[in-house]
Amino acid sequence: MRRYKLADLTGNGDGPVFAPVVAGHLVERGGVSSYGHGERTHPEGFHTHDVPEVFCVLQGSGLVEIDGATTPFEAGDVLVIEPGEDHHLISLGEVPLVHAWLHLRAA
Repeated sequence: MRRYKLADLTGNGDGPVFAPVVAGHLVERGGVSSYGHGERTHPEGFHTHDVPEVFCVLQGSGLVEIDGATTPFEAGDVLVIEPGEDHHLISLGEVPLVHAWLHLRAA
């Protein structure tokens, strides 16, 4: 996993705004999700992808769990999950965690 700030997403006009952090990829699909305090994404257990996934944290804070290790995050963080990494977000803030998630594909 790599971590950035929203300010790092600059783009070049018509290209993806995250090009500086995940070059050579386009958004294939995505959405916005919300989780209350103590909730965990992907509660079914082990969760990986064969493409990068980007989480843009819009509100809240918590822990990102990558292959069993946890790292804190907060609103304004951009988390780039590498292919094959088992990943989960855990909402721990006083306000609900709201994030945009983006599954990428090679350009």
